[in-house]
Amino acid sequence: MRTYGHRVLLIPAFVVLLATVLAVGQRPALADGAPTGQDVHVAQTLGTRELSVILRRVDEVPGPLRVEVLTHAGATSGTAPGVGGGRLTLRLVPTGASGADDGLPAAGTVVSQGELVLGATPGVYGTTLRVDRPGPWELTVDDGRDSGRIPFVVPAPVSSPPDTVAYAGFSVAGGLLLLALGTAVWSRRWWLPLVPACGMVAALATGVTGAALSPLTPQPPLPGQQVDATVDNVVSPYTAARPVNADYSRPPVNMLVRASETTSGRLADLDLLLTDGSTGRPVEDLLVHDDALVHLLVVSPSGRLWHLHPVMAGPGRYRVGLALAEPGHYAISAELARRGGGVQLVRSASGLDVAPGATPVAAAPQPEGPGPREIDGVRVDLAVTAPSAGAATTVTVKVGERADLQPWLGMVGHLIVVGPLPDSTPVGAAAQTAPVWGHVHAMAPRPRGAASRPDETVAMFGPEVRFTHTFPEPGRYRLWAQVERGYALVTVPAVLDVTAKEGDS
Repeated sequence: MRTYGHRVLLIPAFVVLLATVLAVGQRPALADGAPTGQDVHVAQTLGTRELSVILRRVDEVPGPLRVEVLTHAGATSGTAPGVGGGRLTLRLVPTGASGADDGLPAAGTVVSQGELVLGATPGVYGTTLRVDRPGPWELTVDDGRDSGRIPFVVPAPVSSPPDTVAYAGFSVAGGLLLLALGTAVWSRRWWLPLVPACGMVAALATGVTGAALSPLTPQPPLPGQQVDATVDNVVSPYTAARPVNADYSRPPVNMLVRASETTSGRLADLDLLLTDGSTGRPVEDLLVHDDALVHLLVVSPSGRLWHLHPVMAGPGRYRVGLALAEPGHYAISAELARRGGGVQLVRSASGLDVAPGATPVAAAPQPEGPGPREIDGVRVDLAVTAPSAGAATTVTVKVGERADLQPWLGMVGHLIVVGPLPDSTPVGAAAQTAPVWGHVHAMAPRPRGAASRPDETVAMFGPEVRFTHTFPEPGRYRLWAQVERGYALVTVPAVLDVTAKEGDS
């Protein structure tokens, strides 16, 4: 009878072994809002210095977090007036509180700090910090004068409930299998091995059911993308409280602009107060969109363009330095994305009026239309297909003769479009009420076999960059094409006259 029981158990033993191998080979679903291997890139205009902060992926917790800062030509060592020194202080602070008594430092406490010295040569400078828990964090970047906070999420690998059931079922089945085999070998009663064998079959059925339901289980809302990145939402997304519906959208944002200085020829700190259009409360749920929390566009009275990235200074408060080049009216708009609310273009209703200073500042020269020109010693050619209102128009910018452009903000090129603008009005005042503000991108292709998109250290694109945009109305538009070359931002201003669609009066 013992031999009979032993042979009977060979078939379920093989089934359990095969199921266990298949289950172990399956990777559990991750519900952390970002796939493993993804880096976080965030542009920061710290004072008047443009930095790109890169947070490399976290492979294990507790573990190291590599932080790299990429500097650009013209704003590297902090020697310009009003700019902090070439040393940055980086601090890591967990911002999420958990009910679990884990013995870790309290939320809001600095758990890791490092110093980073930026050299005079544009490029990448890095240091290694440490994280001790999954959940929401903030990285503070401080240059001694200005500081900015970057929110990010340290993910936790999470299994769905069916996955948990499948692993538990297969584990129990394996244990009962060993018990049944031992009983079959040593027991003198033929029926005794059938007791753990029946339990093994039940556990195996439970595991198979869980494995079958696993791919059918809907993913929970992504912490940090659709819902707030609390510790519980990150660590236990399936058990956290959920809204009664799946509408994660947020209301529009209102933007109030305040300036510390309103005289031309001086450096001003612009404070942006972002409030919820429904509640009036500060907006604290911005996402990193196109490698920045906020893309701020400023147009001066004569048509200069600033494309800046304010740093987070507090709840709903963002700050950036701006050199007021000339007196007159400045038009201001911001592009941002709220958690679950999509991308929004927020235009300042008032803009900024700047009084004349003691030192005269020359206005920006009138830009040319399509054709060749020279910018910073580099030949630039701008070509446009016949621009007609309501029809797709292609704008091609050729910078130099070699393929040496670098992605900036994740894109090979950016094209800012404002218009139609009357000729008799200063550009800043006209842009304030212009019906069209557009931000067009030329995407950076991902190299075949690459795990992630190329960053700013990859100089292999161009020299031609193409943009496609449909101008809704005829008239005169201002264009600014922007690319990065040699860690320096190249801005190509232009004027474009768009004709009326054929047949329109």
